[in-house]
Amino acid sequence: MNRTSSETQLRQIAEALAAPDIHIPAAVPAGIDPAALKRAVRLFRSAVFAGYFDAEPVAASLGELSDILARQSARACATFHRGVHPDAEPFGREVAARLLEQLPELRRRLGTDVKAVFDGDPAAVSYEEVILCYPALVALTHYRLAHALLRLGVPILPRLISEAAHSATGIDIHPGAEIGEYFSIDHGTGVVIGETCVIGNHVRLYQGVTLGAKSFKFDAAGNILQEPRHPILEDNVVVYSNSSILGRVRIGHDTVIGGNVWQTTDLPPYSRVIQGRPSVSTFENGGGI
Repeated sequence: MNRTSSETQLRQIAEALAAPDIHIPAAVPAGIDPAALKRAVRLFRSAVFAGYFDAEPVAASLGELSDILARQSARACATFHRGVHPDAEPFGREVAARLLEQLPELRRRLGTDVKAVFDGDPAAVSYEEVILCYPALVALTHYRLAHALLRLGVPILPRLISEAAHSATGIDIHPGAEIGEYFSIDHGTGVVIGETCVIGNHVRLYQGVTLGAKSFKFDAAGNILQEPRHPILEDNVVVYSNSSILGRVRIGHDTVIGGNVWQTTDLPPYSRVIQGRPSVSTFENGGGI
């Protein structure tokens, strides 16, 4: 293939890729900047855990964080209105201002999470170790920020933030979930917390736990109905590794669910749910089952 034909072919392919696709909306110019959003999460972490990850003055971090959130929230707003939206810039500034006002409360809640993770893991030697080393704190830092932005009406950015934590830790927390104080995840890999979950205070999950949906309901057009479909865990619930709690079920307070349990019904307070004990037998002289 000569150079001329190669350039012609490349131009034709480029034109084909630029053509509209029914499932891929055209990108909006000056859209969301993933690098800036990643920086915003780092600045948020720097502010709530001042001095742990960098030596930046908190006031300087807050100023940059405000600028990034205002700009990226405005771009997210414009993106979801298919172009420049007249209210995008004021919306972005309002989001940034209100988020900064919430920072002391978000810091307090993350502090309760630090204590819960520390109290739940005898291998942890200090709060400092939990803050610096534990993937649960990475996931919860992202979640607390993402959830706050979602409640402020910001589109797409909360999911981008939560999915960054998912990629980094293997912990998948939808920003729409409602999670109380003193929440801990031990080890964490493979944990899934669905969009409409409601989790009380002093709840602890172990690795591989799924708080998911059992089934979906559809409208006449075949679209999934947006209604609560994930579990409610009341205060002081513990769920051990690789258990799945599915559907809009209520798990009463002070309940313990053992490992590898499949739970799809409500449980009253103080329940204990475990797998049946395995039978143990021995084989002699090469005998089998």
